[in-house]
Amino acid sequence: MAAAALDLEMLRMAGAGMALAVLTSGGDAQGMNAAVRAVTRMGIYVGAKVFLIYEGYEGLVEGGENIKRANWLSVSNIIQLGGTIIGSARCKAFTTREGRLLAAHNLVQHGITNLCVIGGDGSLTGANIFRTEWGGLLEELVKDGKITKEVAKKYCHLNIVGLVGSIDNDFCGTDMTIGTDSALHRIMEVIDAITTTAQSHQRTFVLEVMGRHCGYLALVSALASGADWLFIPEAPPEDGWEDFMCERLGETRSRGSRLNIIIIAEGAIDRNGKPISSSYVKDLVVQRLGFDTRVTVLGHVQRGGTPSAFDRVLSSKMGMEAVMALLEATPDTPACVVSLSGNQSVRLPLMECVLVTKDVQKAMDEKRFEEAIQLRGRSFENNWNIYKLLAHQKIAHEKTHFSLAILNVGAPAAGMNAAVRSAVRIGISQGHTVYVVNDGFEGLSKGQIRKVGWHDVAGWLGRGGSMLGTKRTLPKTSMEKIVENVRKFNIHGLLVVGGFEAYEGVLQLVEARGQYEELCIVMCVIPATISNNVPGTDFSLGCDTAVNAAMESCDRIKQSASGTKRRVFIVETMGGYCGYLSTVTGIAVGADAAYVYEDPFTIHDLKANVEHLTEKMKTDIQRGLVLRNEKCHEHYTTEFLYNLYSSEGRGIFDCRINVLGHLQQGGAPTPFDRNYGTKLGVKAMLWMSEKLREAYRKGRVFANSADSACVIGLRKKTVAFSPVTELKKVTDFEHRLPQEQWWLNLRLMLKMLANYQISLTEYISGKMEHVTRRTLSVEKGF
Repeated sequence: MAAAALDLEMLRMAGAGMALAVLTSGGDAQGMNAAVRAVTRMGIYVGAKVFLIYEGYEGLVEGGENIKRANWLSVSNIIQLGGTIIGSARCKAFTTREGRLLAAHNLVQHGITNLCVIGGDGSLTGANIFRTEWGGLLEELVKDGKITKEVAKKYCHLNIVGLVGSIDNDFCGTDMTIGTDSALHRIMEVIDAITTTAQSHQRTFVLEVMGRHCGYLALVSALASGADWLFIPEAPPEDGWEDFMCERLGETRSRGSRLNIIIIAEGAIDRNGKPISSSYVKDLVVQRLGFDTRVTVLGHVQRGGTPSAFDRVLSSKMGMEAVMALLEATPDTPACVVSLSGNQSVRLPLMECVLVTKDVQKAMDEKRFEEAIQLRGRSFENNWNIYKLLAHQKIAHEKTHFSLAILNVGAPAAGMNAAVRSAVRIGISQGHTVYVVNDGFEGLSKGQIRKVGWHDVAGWLGRGGSMLGTKRTLPKTSMEKIVENVRKFNIHGLLVVGGFEAYEGVLQLVEARGQYEELCIVMCVIPATISNNVPGTDFSLGCDTAVNAAMESCDRIKQSASGTKRRVFIVETMGGYCGYLSTVTGIAVGADAAYVYEDPFTIHDLKANVEHLTEKMKTDIQRGLVLRNEKCHEHYTTEFLYNLYSSEGRGIFDCRINVLGHLQQGGAPTPFDRNYGTKLGVKAMLWMSEKLREAYRKGRVFANSADSACVIGLRKKTVAFSPVTELKKVTDFEHRLPQEQWWLNLRLMLKMLANYQISLTEYISGKMEHVTRRTLSVEKGF
């Protein structure tokens, strides 16, 4: 106990005497406020003085009221706001030494020697120049008599850390930049709206999205919408593209499609560097094909609106890590940028990342387009290859010997249909016979199996739920009938898209191979459940959509209390025994507590939480939000928490209950789930095709090795195929959970940002990584 108290005291003293400031610069991006909030609160948490610099570098140069000391409440209730509450501005003055001299004087006057800059590569490069000149600027201030030598000596070194705020995701070294996911949400909302009107009138829509130098937004939105044609700066179309595009659009329409979608990045060019405009593309379609065609230019809509859950969590994680980087910085530490690598925050040398980012543009200027795509990173290249595979794939004329069946198992989850669609089309393009099964394993046992064609899955990408129908029934209840239908339809491979039941069901089939030779086939599970409780993957399809649905509900709940004083909401989320939904939603909405099964709590913890909220009610923020996972505790039910908080808070605050229920399973899939489902469907089908070829001997398929039945999943940064028999060893079947879950590390962040006293020894800092041009270019995520 004494040691814990000492750790806590050390934490509170870690930033003593330290002054840090945070500013946002360049174009705004959704999630910047969450980052400002995290930097501010983490800074205060460790005992530092924290200042907010208003209007970016302009405020830094002008000083005065633009630099204000922050307290805990300065950043309350901003996590859900788009834009940046501290303002952002382009500043010519800061590009001059005279401007930077004024900025240095303003910082020294407040004793600030630690600066967190949230912006794009231009803003971060400016910060690095400021840092390298710092010593000379102070000497000049001494010479001009504006500061003393003692002051210059005291503040002789400036530490810089950067966070990349850019909707374009154009910065090398990080998987995602702040604002990108939210911008994709805006784009997909528009595409979904356009789709309904286009189908009504048989129209072609040309959609122009942002991306003057980077085509990430256009590429991912094309992949997530199934666009017919795509233009991005990094991959100009081949000469004669006009003929190819019109031929493609004509084919699609002749096969029964009522709409065409063409997505174009604003910086799209042809092979000669000539811009390709949306109006030119529209006129081309009208003149060549006579299609009713409209142009929609999204513009700054993409920057607007509330940040997505991903951006709120990403920004919070990066903001906390930025403060830790400043705490640990020395005069020899290079200026760093906090980046996302898989699920981890890492620190990268700022200028190394900037130089590789500039290399991309140089490659494009020199028409080395394939290299430019590679330099964008593995994620970009992977997206591009999969888009080409799906959008420009031809139906195979030569048939293989293989038949595969696809089914959904468990509760519905957004993204299921995206996975089925891409798997069907890749299977057909490989020459396989592809069947779909209605109602999961139960439908497989009843023979609810039908052959499916390319256009049978058209329009499925943006649909929520399960178009095939899904049930929780496991195979063991009807194994004989399942085996009979596998034999009858000559099925060589099963692709099962679903939750824990899908994994458990395939495991049962594998364990029955010794009894039924017909089950010696290739099997793959694509995890799809809002609970995110399937072993073998960090993320399941549907959990991103569910977190966003829960987050939006909590935002509305908080807003409903804006005119009410001293109110606490107890909100119950789904998830079974898995607390992922509660934890991540809690971070995204700034909850005061989130109770989950994996993080055991006692009545003493509940008492401490009530006392914490009681203290909070004495401030200007007189409302609280507490999340509870539905099976977090056998006895401490939602009703129990309501009664406890109501009783203990009587006379101080009142309580309300909200059970979110099945709304978390509904709605259109988010861009992440559409994109993720599409990619998993493609990779799963390609893997199954390879395994089938390996297992084909003497006119039949015989697959009984452990690696012929796997779960496909994203593990840290790569897609992995994990045998179900191996995963069985690390599964808690009683509670339907993996024995280890990466997201439990996020719970510390939730508690610290809610101002609970947690020991810093529990915090795992990101490490500085030194990277080469090559490793930067290939490490950019899935």
